[in-house]
Amino acid sequence: MLKEGPFSAGEAVLLYDDKGRQFLVELKPGQQFHSHRGQIAHDDIIGEPEGIAISSTKGSELVVVRPRLSDYVLRMDRGPAVLYPKDAAAFLVWGDIGPGHTVVEAGTGSGALTMVLARAVGAEGRLVSVELRQDHANLARKRIETFFGMIPPQVELVVGDVADVIGDISPDRVVLDLPEPWHAVEPAAGAMPGGGVFSCYLPTVPQVETVRRAISSSGAFVEVSTFETMIRDWVIDGRSVRPSHRMIGHTGFITVARKRLPR
Repeated sequence: MLKEGPFSAGEAVLLYDDKGRQFLVELKPGQQFHSHRGQIAHDDIIGEPEGIAISSTKGSELVVVRPRLSDYVLRMDRGPAVLYPKDAAAFLVWGDIGPGHTVVEAGTGSGALTMVLARAVGAEGRLVSVELRQDHANLARKRIETFFGMIPPQVELVVGDVADVIGDISPDRVVLDLPEPWHAVEPAAGAMPGGGVFSCYLPTVPQVETVRRAISSSGAFVEVSTFETMIRDWVIDGRSVRPSHRMIGHTGFITVARKRLPR
């Protein structure tokens, strides 16, 4: 999944201008990138090495690199709501997701979290991502293929209801970004082994209260916690050091629980 070597047609690249502005572009032969700084033909980028500086028709230089996953997620064309990288990172750490794990994710949505999870489980793991809506599933597939160049072999994209799918998988980890994840608590509890980790993302307090009641009522989990993440940039210019006036504050709540075995 690691892209190396010269840029190729069909992949996404990130262009930086001399003001630090960033532009996400999917390379297509015969097309051009347009900005107030001039035009750059995609053909002038295809075949070149990462990090090259290319001059526009107005003489401005733009540096071309492959986007980090966070760059791609935040700048890809909008469809379903995108999970912020800060929240995706929290899923990996508090959800304890790593190489070799079998993970069920629902819903696939924008594909943003799917790409993060695919990298985390690695080639020796398995990720089954379930999406109820066919249009969202189609868009996520296109985004994943553009970033990785393919659907990674450890990823299975399924259209359907996670409650109907999860029982056949017995996942080590369950990650839900659904409006009503409480409907999947019992199916997840029945499918996961002891010590498995259940986690979900919700934007509002009433939703969190409802899923916490479902988790408690199931009697299948211990060490249940709910938290939010925030991130703030700092502006550093010589001896002038201060926090940025803008920050990524509340985006949603993450709830994490550990599966226990019955007595």
